Amino acid sequence: MNKNEFISKLAEDTAMKKSDAEKFLDAFVANVKDILSRGDKLQLVGFGTFEAKERGEKEGVNPATGERIKIAACKVPSFKPGKTFKEELNQ
Repeated sequence: MNKNEFISKLAEDTAMKKSDAEKFLDAFVANVKDILSRGDKLQLVGFGTFEAKERGEKEGVNPATGERIKIAACKVPSFKPGKTFKEELNQ
């Protein structure tokens, strides 16, 4: 399912206009990004937790040249599904 299909489904399920559903989705995504960039986490009980995790610097290899390179430390987004969500997926 792509973003447009998801917006259509969201609009249908909530009786919203597609434009309102798109605004809602865009605002949700922007808020998740903002929360994670501040170093906070977002817990949605029954669904899961979004958080940013630190990935340390590491050494890698350029596959084209075989040269060793340093890969800089960075933050990566992480999602941990909640217990209820996992149970529903496995039914």
